Amino acid sequence: MIEFFFDCSSPWTYLAFHNIQPLAKELGAEIIWRPILVGGIFNTVNPSVYAQRETPVPLKARYMKKDLADWARSADLAIKMPPTVFPVNSVKAMRGCIWLGKDMVPFATSVFEAYWGGDKDISQDAVLAEICKKAGIDEQKFFAGISEQAIKDQLKANTEEVVARGGFGSPTIFVNKTDMYFGNDRLPLIREALKRSKASAA
Repeated sequence: MIEFFFDCSSPWTYLAFHNIQPLAKELGAEIIWRPILVGGIFNTVNPSVYAQRETPVPLKARYMKKDLADWARSADLAIKMPPTVFPVNSVKAMRGCIWLGKDMVPFATSVFEAYWGGDKDISQDAVLAEICKKAGIDEQKFFAGISEQAIKDQLKANTEEVVARGGFGSPTIFVNKTDMYFGNDRLPLIREALKRSKASAA
């Protein structure tokens, strides 16, 4: 089993979200999608992210931009970094994922594509309404749903849970509850972990 804690506001999460699906299918692993707010994580346990944004190391920043472009090319995804609006307030989009439950993947995919590929501000209701139409979601029900207190509470609970379990960013991925991995580039290690788990269960 894979638990995938994610926020659509991260380009590395977009890559991992895209790349982990065929991996899970190949190895017969179930993915449990866990929407979070990465800003809540940064505020709680990883505030150094903000300092890095304010005073980046030029050589490292230049390499990270190339690294992201290389990964995007490898995954055949369009990723503009940085988008016009960055960082973005993804709270409504992530509440939408909570509200959709097991049907969240097409919506989350469209959110990633709109923000990272289309350079659209996913904090705006008009953009989210457009995404809903693309994903075949009733936009009136969507906006009513994401305003429900239970949905807000669940997003907060997911965020607090991943921190309590040792997470410090997005994506945070767990194999079989306790084996934690962070980032798109850890997928080869996740593959090995799943194979070990499969072998031990045989």
